[in-house]
Amino acid sequence: MRGVIMYGPGDVHVVDREDPKIIEPTDAIIRLTATCICGSDLWPYRGIEPVDHTPMGHEYVGVVEEIGADVKTVKPGDFVIGSFVISDNTCEICRAGFQSKCIHAEFVAQTVGTQAEKARIPHADGTLVATPGHPDEDLVPALLAASDVLGTGWYAADAAQAGPGKTVAVVGDGAVGLMAILAARELGAERIIAMSRHPERQKLARYYGATDIVEERGEEGIARIRDLTDGYGAHSVVEAVGTQESFMQAVGATRGGGHMGYVGVNYDVQIPGIQLFFAGIHLLGGPAPVRRFLPDLIDRIWNRTIDPGRVFDLTLPLDQAAEGYKAMNERRAIKTLLTL
Repeated sequence: MRGVIMYGPGDVHVVDREDPKIIEPTDAIIRLTATCICGSDLWPYRGIEPVDHTPMGHEYVGVVEEIGADVKTVKPGDFVIGSFVISDNTCEICRAGFQSKCIHAEFVAQTVGTQAEKARIPHADGTLVATPGHPDEDLVPALLAASDVLGTGWYAADAAQAGPGKTVAVVGDGAVGLMAILAARELGAERIIAMSRHPERQKLARYYGATDIVEERGEEGIARIRDLTDGYGAHSVVEAVGTQESFMQAVGATRGGGHMGYVGVNYDVQIPGIQLFFAGIHLLGGPAPVRRFLPDLIDRIWNRTIDPGRVFDLTLPLDQAAEGYKAMNERRAIKTLLTL
């Protein structure tokens, strides 16, 4: 099969890889219909995470080709969506709704690599969810978004307790931040403030439900949020970037007693303990338990209640994956869909 390998920072190739095979009786083999490049894939691309001839990709939809003897919930021919984290969906942590911290958790990016024509998915019963049938072609991008960015944005909004009567501020205008705006709208937020400096992303933020745009950053951004909320700050804040500035901006924008959901993969973020202590806010975040939300998200997409697929603003064939990485790294694309 063909698949993406990152040889080193900035060095992406599409090469012949060995076809996956059933190893454990809980495995499934899927033929991918579509995959994509994630903002988090840019960390190794930029040399921030180590990378050395690494299979890439962790977002995926496709058709089951083969299952292990113990797989019960999906069968060959099913169209499926899977989380970017493998989970058994039965352990105590999974049952509490945190499948990304399953006792058997594996990151698909580290063990599978789904920017490829096929993939072996461990713990298929706990990781994959079948759709009601084979989707129309125009639904595939939306379903693919559910595998990570939609599920992650939804988790962030949920962790921030977005809901009726709430003002939600979203720090970050990438794919996850835009999906958090969509989620906040669906969860009933009264006001949604998107922090963005990019006109095209601002338009998409408005489409997904943003009522206000704030272009300021850092202390100026915090002051602007406070000004828009009569000095209180937002009830709910999503941090979807992962830098020192964005994280502290999110902390500062959250009102006392408010909730902050953080899903930006952060490196070298230092949180001053005294500042966090006096902020007096709730914090919840980390890798999103996408599997918790998949059934509901699939239903909303299938019924065309939401259209997260618009977050893909560049579509390329798998063999042009290197251009997709370059476009996202240069901020010429929000998110690249790879066709197979």
